[in-house]
Amino acid sequence: MMIKKNIVVLDGYTLNPGDLDWSELRSLGLCTIHNRTLPDEIIHRANEAEIVLTNKTVLSKEILEQLPRLRYIGVLATGYNVVDIAAAKKLSITVTNVPAYSTHSVAQTVFALLLELTHHAGHHSAEVRNGRWSANPDFSFWDFPLVELRGKTFGIVGYGNIGQAVARIAAAFEMNVVISTRTARTSGDSFTDTETLLKTSDIVSLHCSLNDETQNLINAKRLAIMKPSAYLINTGRGGLIDEYALANALNNELLAGAGLDVLSIEPPKDNPLLSAKNCIVTPHIAWASRSARERLMDAVVHNVQSFIEGKPVNVVS
Repeated sequence: MMIKKNIVVLDGYTLNPGDLDWSELRSLGLCTIHNRTLPDEIIHRANEAEIVLTNKTVLSKEILEQLPRLRYIGVLATGYNVVDIAAAKKLSITVTNVPAYSTHSVAQTVFALLLELTHHAGHHSAEVRNGRWSANPDFSFWDFPLVELRGKTFGIVGYGNIGQAVARIAAAFEMNVVISTRTARTSGDSFTDTETLLKTSDIVSLHCSLNDETQNLINAKRLAIMKPSAYLINTGRGGLIDEYALANALNNELLAGAGLDVLSIEPPKDNPLLSAKNCIVTPHIAWASRSARERLMDAVVHNVQSFIEGKPVNVVS
């Protein structure tokens, strides 16, 4: 009979706030699930664990060196920068992630943000509820320019799974799609360099990874070459944007608007974009539809089971 592994989930609440089921994971071992774990609680909670699952709880080199029984870390997300991968590899700890589970939900969120920026449905609905339409002398009113998307140029920076899904939706709106990417498919009518994309696009949507090269990819210099009528959408990583530069551009009407689901520090404490003009900020929810979280849960269980069986998948270490 196989001895069950000791499994600890450090921060499971965002994946499963109560509407999903942990039972399949529990069937794989002696499983303890914490909603959240503070940095000074990690060692105590994970000290006996062979398997640790984390979403945003940081597992640094110093922490990993104090967990002698740990053999596997499962990241409850696609990005795995919360784990010191080099240290894990040195300590023979397998690290896995979950790629592509949220593709469709994130792509949908791009257009939820864009449609709100271009038609302001939420604002106008609130005005109707406040009685303004009933008191209006005309049959119709609007407070912002209403922008039709057909024929607009939609620029996509980064062309992985999500970028490709966004491109398909943009094409369905009959927009002209242009793409900037560092990797394959760098030739053809739809592909261009980032500078040209920023100059010519009516909408720019960011889908590239965050690294040393892309940190503050959208900065004051690049914002200055964008059309004043353009919209910027970011459902990737907050660090892709110089947030002070973007706030300045929005407040000085150098850009028509921005729709952001991510910020550089989350949750934000003092971010200039929270009060910037024509800026929609949602609390990092693009990934969080129930369908996406169900796929994430299934993949997490599969990752753990594959590791236990000696055939790990989605390994990033």
